[in-house]
Amino acid sequence: MPTSAIITVLVENTVSRPALLAEHGLAFWIDTGTRRILFDTGQTSLVAENATKLGIDLAAVDTVALSHGHYDHTGGLATVLSQAVAPVVVHAHPAALGPKYHRKNTGIREIGIPALSLDALSRHNAILRNFHGPIEIAPSLYLTGEIPRLHPEEANNPNFSLDPEGTRPDPFEDDQAIYMNTSAGTLVLLGCAHAGVINTLDAIRRLTGSRPFYAVLGGMHLNSASPERLAWTIDALCRFSIEKLYPAHCTGMEATAALWAAFPDRCFPCNVGTSLSVQIT
Repeated sequence: MPTSAIITVLVENTVSRPALLAEHGLAFWIDTGTRRILFDTGQTSLVAENATKLGIDLAAVDTVALSHGHYDHTGGLATVLSQAVAPVVVHAHPAALGPKYHRKNTGIREIGIPALSLDALSRHNAILRNFHGPIEIAPSLYLTGEIPRLHPEEANNPNFSLDPEGTRPDPFEDDQAIYMNTSAGTLVLLGCAHAGVINTLDAIRRLTGSRPFYAVLGGMHLNSASPERLAWTIDALCRFSIEKLYPAHCTGMEATAALWAAFPDRCFPCNVGTSLSVQIT
């Protein structure tokens, strides 16, 4: 029997409503009526502030799923766990909890999960579940686990590394997405899609037996994509016939504009406060 679910953006880089605030980060709230799940936690305690302003009781969270181990997706974890009234199951790939770095012209900086968030996993009533493969975290709601890399066009950015010297490129084994079965088709929530948005969608299509896609929301990590990579991505997206696209966060302004131009009747804003209601089957 279908169950109604509401997905709300609690943290994102942009906001279009009074009182709500934005930051470089991402967090989705999923409320099925019986389950309350947070996919990523943003960068700071802002996830709690926006939840309060949107009338969402963050204390009711029972599950947290981390898309990967970067600070802008895990920085609010300590706040979330401190507010929860019951034990919270935290799903994460083992690699999400390790050190991560990013090189720019100005040098290398640490961008992994903050120490406060790591500490909160042991201090608060959290149940950590590490895994590599696909896993069902609620009825008809899944995490992909590791994404197979099929397309060389979506090769990892060498500026991301596992060591401060930059000698060990980050393979992003921890990168994953949420997908759920809805009456309209498969709905996908992306964190940053470091594994590649097309690799991710291909993996989900295999996992769902080629069910049609209804909506894709989240970061596509195209903010530094070359014109060739962007054109290839848009061309590849056409073969999925996605009804609704909600580019956000690390997709980048130029790529978002290109997606909007390519799919003018299928692109929608994904600001803080954006909400989508679906029927989970």
